[in-house]
Amino acid sequence: MNLHLLIDNLTSPALLFFVLGILAVQVKSDLEIPPNSSKFISLYLLFSIGFKGGQELAHSSYNLEIVWALLFGVLISCAIPFYTFFLLKRKLSVENAGAVAAAYGSVSAVTFVTAVSFLEFQQLPFSGHMVAVMAFMEAPAIIVGVILISMFCERKEQSPNLRHVIHHSFTNGSVLLILGSLAIGMLASEQQAQGIKPFTTDIFKGFLAIFLLDMGIISGRKLQDFFKSGWFTSMFAIVVPLLNGCAVAVLSGLITQDPGNRLMFAVLAASASYIAVPAAMKIAVPQANPGIFLPMALAVTFPFNITLGMPIYLFVIGTF
Repeated sequence: MNLHLLIDNLTSPALLFFVLGILAVQVKSDLEIPPNSSKFISLYLLFSIGFKGGQELAHSSYNLEIVWALLFGVLISCAIPFYTFFLLKRKLSVENAGAVAAAYGSVSAVTFVTAVSFLEFQQLPFSGHMVAVMAFMEAPAIIVGVILISMFCERKEQSPNLRHVIHHSFTNGSVLLILGSLAIGMLASEQQAQGIKPFTTDIFKGFLAIFLLDMGIISGRKLQDFFKSGWFTSMFAIVVPLLNGCAVAVLSGLITQDPGNRLMFAVLAASASYIAVPAAMKIAVPQANPGIFLPMALAVTFPFNITLGMPIYLFVIGTF
């Protein structure tokens, strides 16, 4: 692997702000991002990515690659929770196994946003339709996870309501915003898009750095809970994303030869949701313990992907 690429990634300002957030918690600092500000920044990042993706789509020629990319993304989102559920069920309850499997089959929009910044630094473009792929991968994993819990749950009266979960999956705020911004970006002319470019593009990296600072603070607070859950979840939170990311980095070559798109596929496969899935599981499977799957996704998998994961996946893409 290119050591220079790894060092560049580890010393990027956005990542260092994430580390600063963890450090602030460890030294018991009162540093924090107000909840309303944090929510606004997360909405801004989703809006910006969606709008720019829509603009890219508007200037792209529609071909079979876009259709295959969407289908490939949905297949990944269904396959990962299916196989991981049976691995997790050996050590965890059915409810917790389903929740963790859904989290790792679904995607992290923040990891995707960080990957955008990583690709920009590497001067590697990616196609606008990858934003749509991300949005389409959110719901299937949640649905598969809930179906598996329903099938294997011994207490049938506590089985989750699938209809409510499907509705929530598609009306989830992050999914709705990213798809809506994508559509608006497609409809807006280039001249109209230029009018808001300072907001959608110029300040993007600054907001990303502040958001990752907030993510670092949240991750630092979750570390203690995570360490209590034992070695199995720790290993799973690193090994499974690494395997998923590397496998998809190779398999994505069947869909596209564009290294930027292939890295996005790998990052989406390796990431774990800590926003949409916890919200859905709170409604569908209240028995699932968020103290297990939240720290796994946020305090271990997310830092791994944005530090070591992305350079590794890019190395695999360059090799195969």
